[in-house]
Amino acid sequence: MDFNIRKATKNDLPEVLNLVKELALYENAPEEVTIKLKDLEDDGFGENPLYWIIIAEQETEIIGMSFYYIRYSTWKGKCLYLEDLIVKEKYRGYKIGEALFEETIKTAKQINAKQMNWQVLDWNEPAINFYKKFNAEMDPEWINGKIRFKK
Repeated sequence: MDFNIRKATKNDLPEVLNLVKELALYENAPEEVTIKLKDLEDDGFGENPLYWIIIAEQETEIIGMSFYYIRYSTWKGKCLYLEDLIVKEKYRGYKIGEALFEETIKTAKQINAKQMNWQVLDWNEPAINFYKKFNAEMDPEWINGKIRFKK
């Protein structure tokens, strides 16, 4: 299958939001997606972007993405955090995720990141096996915490 990898533009955001919703549905949490298109526009394409996206497309159809941002570790320094790696279900198995992941690794190296981090649900065996192909370390020790702020 032929596809291209490129940086996202503001015009891609409606389809990016659709991909996020597809992932949330796969993870049995569609109601958790509360972000709006305007948030994505303001936060990613304003004066100080908070995130970046690498797009996979076939002809003019967006078929996957890598959504990442920069975080800072007091132990390691600058790190790239992969928030989401998504490939549309009907395009899985064509090495699109692999190409997106490799491009994200390349980006991390270009910005001199000390490491790349991400999360994967413990029941998501296909994703866990995907990351293991890259000799990724899967850490069973850390528990994620969060506080939700309501408007």
